[in-house]
Amino acid sequence: MARTELTPQDIEYKKIISSKLQSLLQKSGKKQIDITRQVNIPATTLTGYFKGTRLPSPENVEKLAKFFNVENYEIDPRFKPVTNDEENKSAEIEDMLDSAMTFDGKPLSNNDRNVIRGMIEAYLKNKE
Repeated sequence: MARTELTPQDIEYKKIISSKLQSLLQKSGKKQIDITRQVNIPATTLTGYFKGTRLPSPENVEKLAKFFNVENYEIDPRFKPVTNDEENKSAEIEDMLDSAMTFDGKPLSNNDRNVIRGMIEAYLKNKE
């Protein structure tokens, strides 16, 4: 099964999730094997989350949040509640992408849109 190419934003999410999981694990005094045993996430998969080489599925984020007794967005920023300001930024980005064209005047491909969206969102995040 072919995997989709990660956006710059996905790469950043992996780093954030890894950092948050390591912090939560340290605070809890538990070990990765405790998580594996309790929530049935394979050790190799869990190691990928902790090393920042894999993005967890929504189902696994939920399992991890329950294990650590935190909200999903405290582990994975993809679950962060959206504010009106963020909704407006997102809509503006989509408008820009809708009007953008490739060098030869054709509409952007979905992959190009995802890459550019990730770059814009990362830029705006770092600017704040």
